[in-house]
Amino acid sequence: QVQLVGSGGGSVQAGGSLRLSCAASGRTFSTYAMGWFRQSPGKEREFVAAISWSGARTFYADSVKGRFTISGDNAKNAVDLQMNDLKPEDTAVYFCAVKIGATAQAMGIMGHYGMDYWGKGTPVTVSS
Repeated sequence: QVQLVGSGGGSVQAGGSLRLSCAASGRTFSTYAMGWFRQSPGKEREFVAAISWSGARTFYADSVKGRFTISGDNAKNAVDLQMNDLKPEDTAVYFCAVKIGATAQAMGIMGHYGMDYWGKGTPVTVSS
């Protein structure tokens, strides 16, 4: 089993920044993608960003490109999501996830149904 522990988030005004972190522990895998999804009330959980196990590849949802940056520390099995220029529509609960044997792009394309492990949600609120 893999345990994912997310941290960060909070409340900020539009245009501000927040940083999310996710640390993985437990069983290790040689290839995987790690990333973030988000879910707001009444909406389906949607992909935000992912990074490959090597850290060499990243993939983003169109809605966050140019504003969010995902980075990883393979030695620590951790990823960070730097969120800049936040908008009210970014308000959601953010979930860290892992997909074994996948690339970052594959993780983004397959969506939340295909994930192997989930962390508990971290709320982010952006006020206008």
